[in-house]
Amino acid sequence: MFQSPSRPAPRKRLLSAALLAVGIVSGAAALADDTYPQRPITLVVPHPPGGSVDGVARLYAEQLGKELGQSVVVENRAGASGMIGAAYVARAAPDGYTLYLNASIHAINPLLYKKTIKFDSVKDFTPISELAQGALIFSVNPKVPADNVRDLVKVLKADPQKYSFATTGFGSAGHLAAASFLHDNGLEQIPIVLYRGGGPALSDLVGGQVQGLFDPMLSSLPMVRAGKLKALALTGADRSPLLPDLATMKEQGQKDFEFYSWYGVWGPAKLPEPVLRKLEAVSAKVMASPKVVQQLNGLGFEPSVKNSAAFAKFIDAEMKRYQVIIDQANIQITE
Repeated sequence: MFQSPSRPAPRKRLLSAALLAVGIVSGAAALADDTYPQRPITLVVPHPPGGSVDGVARLYAEQLGKELGQSVVVENRAGASGMIGAAYVARAAPDGYTLYLNASIHAINPLLYKKTIKFDSVKDFTPISELAQGALIFSVNPKVPADNVRDLVKVLKADPQKYSFATTGFGSAGHLAAASFLHDNGLEQIPIVLYRGGGPALSDLVGGQVQGLFDPMLSSLPMVRAGKLKALALTGADRSPLLPDLATMKEQGQKDFEFYSWYGVWGPAKLPEPVLRKLEAVSAKVMASPKVVQQLNGLGFEPSVKNSAAFAKFIDAEMKRYQVIIDQANIQITE
């Protein structure tokens, strides 16, 4: 019932779009400030190391630094569903030396933390570029007596008090997917436990403190391959070449169930136009490089490049669509 607002385009189209973006922004790059950057850049990741956001950030930072001729240092400022790191960047000088990389949760936090959020997710930031997106793996602790989604629903309904789900952040794609799955199957009484990032959530899932998680492939796939987690389904429209035998949620009777996580980079509000154009151009070049595409694909992601203006429109549309999902699934948090 709850369909993800962002469905990735086929791989060939995504690659063509990324290459086209390079051509479009190459002219703008000529107008960019040739003196920027003159010192190292800090890329703030508002989640702990080991999760999907951190993984995308480190891949992006390495290549961005090479293109700019300056080091790009990833700085993890975790906590409060990503809002600690976001607030730090919102207060930073808009000079291009403090950037921010996060997932779709950045557009969701203001919809859930309306009373306590310390910044405006739109007005206090300059969207630079969307970078990538990917489907989620639905995995459970190996001791859960179910090998597919249909059997899991039966197990959960038989004894719901024995089970709980994890989320790496309220408002994340994984959280919305879990809430939607439980709602669709009449299992709203099963709690969703908030963790401060993918690393802690996966650790407790492996240990059996929680039993289910919707999570990007980057962080969950290694544990699935090692037998530490049991993968039940993929949330995309199609199966992944990384796990060709893993059926999608739709294939297993979860009608219209489709979720993706997307990743982008921002700067503080009022980022100078020449700096923005240079970062926009270089980001498109980074994400179109064969090395990055290959590495992203190996982690379960596809490049999905949008320039600043298109990214801003995309974020606006996502916030409106996510609000519908939040209302339908009755997702609430005590502030």
